[in-house]
Amino acid sequence: MIQKAFEIDKINFNKYNLYLFYGENEGYKNEIIKNKFEKLYPNKIYRYDEKEVLEKKDEFFDSILTKSFFENDKLIIISRTTDKIKDIIEDIFLKKIDDIKIILSANILEKKSKLRNYFEKNKDTICVPFYADTYQTLSFIAVNFFKEKKISISQETINLIAERCKGNRENLNNELKKIENYAKSEKRISVEDILKLSNLAENYNASELTDNCLAKNIKKTANILNENNYSNEDCILIVRTLLTKAKRIVKLQEELKKNKNIEQVITNFKPPIFWKDKTIVKQQINHWPLEKINNMIENINETELLIKKNSANSLNILSNFIISQSITSNN
Repeated sequence: MIQKAFEIDKINFNKYNLYLFYGENEGYKNEIIKNKFEKLYPNKIYRYDEKEVLEKKDEFFDSILTKSFFENDKLIIISRTTDKIKDIIEDIFLKKIDDIKIILSANILEKKSKLRNYFEKNKDTICVPFYADTYQTLSFIAVNFFKEKKISISQETINLIAERCKGNRENLNNELKKIENYAKSEKRISVEDILKLSNLAENYNASELTDNCLAKNIKKTANILNENNYSNEDCILIVRTLLTKAKRIVKLQEELKKNKNIEQVITNFKPPIFWKDKTIVKQQINHWPLEKINNMIENINETELLIKKNSANSLNILSNFIISQSITSNN
């Protein structure tokens, strides 16, 4: 049965046990799962990836069928689901397991998707599409957030934040948290502050790529390069992003000379480093001593010039440079 996301409060959650949440709006999906489901199952939440379920089908069934005197109700969340899991879901439905709720979280599913069709046509299951948020929705969320946090900010600045998130509520939530941290030391947030703090939504892949390069996560770096269709124009953006993050490491290393506590240095850094980025930033600091990161900055500048002179071959130049820096030894 199909249910619109904004009407989800109309669902009788006691009546349904199988839910399919699909679509590009990961932020909205996560918000609904957290507020409508997770709060009802403290310490009884089990998370799986579809690949894990498919590879260990028997173990998965054992885990959901096992009943405990202390644990009758369970919430199971399966991420990155596709049509491959449809047969397993049908088996679960036929077993009529009443004390377990299962949420399938999927990306965009086409109309011909077998999984989507199964949930839409079955009157005993719930299927909810999560489409990209409108500019007005994101602006409304931001306005309420700043009112609640009592942060002084102009409508012009709120409009800028909403525009930069490009319909992605998860991006918006990330930006709002960064701004909240920054606001602890500032009385008012200006447009200039937002331009410094926030990332363009389409630049998130560039940020993730450069972060993993500097953290020397070679496997992740290679996967990002392979999975994204970067254009020649993106190359300069990625190089500039890499340069900005490298310069941040220089400042962090210089602060570490004064204060040997790496946690304090990262926490006190300005502009603030968002909490979810702290682990990877720590990895970057450990991999790049001051002399090495200064040398890398020189190499980044040389690579940018090379890309500009050879724009037709810019993707190869960039990829080779990124990979080489990801595997470079510190010795």
